[in-house]
Amino acid sequence: MEELVLKDVINPDAVAVDVDAKNKEEAFQYATELLYRSGVLTSMEDFKKDLYLREAEGQTGIGEGVAIPHGKSKYVSKTCIAILKLKQPIEWETADGKPVSVLVMFAVNEADKSKYFLKLMAQVARRLAQDGVCKRLLSCQTSQELIDTLS
Repeated sequence: MEELVLKDVINPDAVAVDVDAKNKEEAFQYATELLYRSGVLTSMEDFKKDLYLREAEGQTGIGEGVAIPHGKSKYVSKTCIAILKLKQPIEWETADGKPVSVLVMFAVNEADKSKYFLKLMAQVARRLAQDGVCKRLLSCQTSQELIDTLS
């Protein structure tokens, strides 16, 4: 399998800063609209159901203000990552009990849900675990800064 390049998996049309979401529902709605408009979702509502199914399995808030929600879904035509930086932090189930300001959302096609997804998740987790990356994500002012910081 070829080397996974995060920058190639991030969907630039689904990266946004200053997102005005007051809760998880509004954040999910915003992200799924971006993904849908960029052509990677065939159904926003069904993909959102898959996101919530995964959320019910356990927390996706990794701490330091970052959450990594993911939906593995037949309604995703191309596996990609969306990134949202919120205007203000929102409540989320997190490892450190703190609210979330940045969402790194995985939209995963059914065909990619095993090995490829695990590789992708591991790479993002390694990146987020690097010193200062979460903090830098929180201070990004532009979509391009978010992409550059994560990749």
